[in-house]
Amino acid sequence: MKWNAVIVDDERLARNKLRSLLAPHPQIRLVGEADSVDSAVEIIEQTRPDVVFLDIQMPGKSGFELVNRIILPIKIIFVTAFDEYAIRAFEINALDYLLKPVNPERLAKAIERLDAPPTAFDKSARPLEYDDFLFLPFGDSSRFLRVREIKYIRAADVYSEIFTAAGEKTLVLKPLNEWEERLPEKHFVRIHRSTIINIEFVERVEKSFNYSFEVYLRGVDESLTMSRRYAARLKDRMN
Repeated sequence: MKWNAVIVDDERLARNKLRSLLAPHPQIRLVGEADSVDSAVEIIEQTRPDVVFLDIQMPGKSGFELVNRIILPIKIIFVTAFDEYAIRAFEINALDYLLKPVNPERLAKAIERLDAPPTAFDKSARPLEYDDFLFLPFGDSSRFLRVREIKYIRAADVYSEIFTAAGEKTLVLKPLNEWEERLPEKHFVRIHRSTIINIEFVERVEKSFNYSFEVYLRGVDESLTMSRRYAARLKDRMN
């Protein structure tokens, strides 16, 4: 498969270097370059690429801001000088990244992943922190969401449905168990085999029938059922 690509980097030498590294890969067809977020928006709208190689650190507006302005279904590969710890959250949605200086072998693997389906969590990855960013699909585009903006997550077979503080929701190909492994346990707790909540949004908890409970979150019309086995865990976290 051929992939139309755009390079976005404010440094001309960095763009030249990446262009030369992409040359041996015939499946990548370079259709444009940009040196800023504003110019990148124009080029992306004109060329409608399949993939963008995007620098994060740029003067004025960062690569993050560009991602939130893209409304097309485009794959993003970050090219950054950040260390791996700082960008650990990108692994959540199988988003790839390249560390500067770009290693040719690592670039080849990133290109291979363009054809691959979304992968599960990297089991060796570090836990997420409350202020980390996740890169998630919303409608026809994808954007960054802080972990703290997740209100609750509900299981949907092998998927998870994420509900945000802003009242949005999205479906992600990650089972609930893997979210439980990665989310900061100080702020998130499982209340049911199918539900994880952010305790910052808990408004009240009421007893229900069969020794279960109903958890009410701020801004959520429906209550969430909490099974008895998880009640003590929520009580401990909220004390």
